[in-house]
Amino acid sequence: MMQNPGMKFLILSLLLCATLCPATIHAQAKTKVSSYSFDYSIEGKPYEGYIARPVSKDIKPRPAILVVHDWKGLRAPARQFAEELATMGYIALAVDMYGSGLRAETAEEAKKLVTPVYSDRTLMRQRIRKAYDELVRLPGVDPDRIAVLGFCFGGTVSLELARTGTPLRGAISFHGSLNTPRPADAANIKCPILILHGAADPLVPAAEVEAFKKEMEAAKIPYTFIAYPDAVHAFTSREAGNDPPKGAAYQEAADQKSRMEMRKFLEKVMR
Repeated sequence: MMQNPGMKFLILSLLLCATLCPATIHAQAKTKVSSYSFDYSIEGKPYEGYIARPVSKDIKPRPAILVVHDWKGLRAPARQFAEELATMGYIALAVDMYGSGLRAETAEEAKKLVTPVYSDRTLMRQRIRKAYDELVRLPGVDPDRIAVLGFCFGGTVSLELARTGTPLRGAISFHGSLNTPRPADAANIKCPILILHGAADPLVPAAEVEAFKKEMEAAKIPYTFIAYPDAVHAFTSREAGNDPPKGAAYQEAADQKSRMEMRKFLEKVMR
C-alpha cells in the first residue's frame, strides 16, 4: 500500500534531483542572529539539529518554526534557511530526520537514508514530533505559535506532522509530495495549510494533487494551493540547475513568488 506513491517518489527523485535544497531567503531586515548546533535524542539515538534565533533585548516569547531538510539530510542549505527565518524574527529549529552524522552527498546515499523514513509514516511522525517537542521547550519560544515548513521530502514531513493533530499555527510544503497512507487523519489537522507547488512537477502527478484537495475538503481544513506555471520539482533550488525537461529545475519567478506567499502566510498565522 505504501509502495506506489512512495517508491515512485524515491525513484524519480534519484533520476531527477541531484540536490533538492531551498535557495537562501533574502531577508528584508538585517537582524543579528545567534545560531548553534542542538543535540537531542530519540529512543537513545543521537540527533543533531540546528537552532537560529534573533539577538534581541526583547524578552517576550517569540513564534517559532520547524525547518525540515530535503532527502539528503540536515546540511548547510537548511541551516542557512533557519538563519534567514531568524532575521525575520522567528526562532527556527532545522530538524534532523536521520540521526547525527547521517548526511548524503550522492543520490544513492540519499536513497538509503530517506527510504526507511519515507516508507514508514509512523517513524516519520515520531521523529518530527520529537523535534516539535524539543522546540516547544526552548527558552524564548512561544509554545502557542509554532509552524512547520519543508522542501521536497521536508514538505511531506511537514504535512504528516499536521496530520497528527500537533497544535501548529500553520504547515507549509514547498514542492513536496502530497500523498499519505492515512488520508482520514486530515481530520486531526488544527491549522491552515499552504501548498506551494510546481504545476509541471512530474513527482507529484495531477491525481495526487486532486486526492490531496479532496482529503483537505472532506476534513474541512483551510488550505491554500498555489501552482506555479511551468515550474517543475525543486523550483526553489538553485542547485537543481536550469533544465526543466529533467523534471527538477530552479525557476526564479516561482521561487520569489513562493517566498512572498510564505511570508504572508506566516505573518498571518503567527499573530
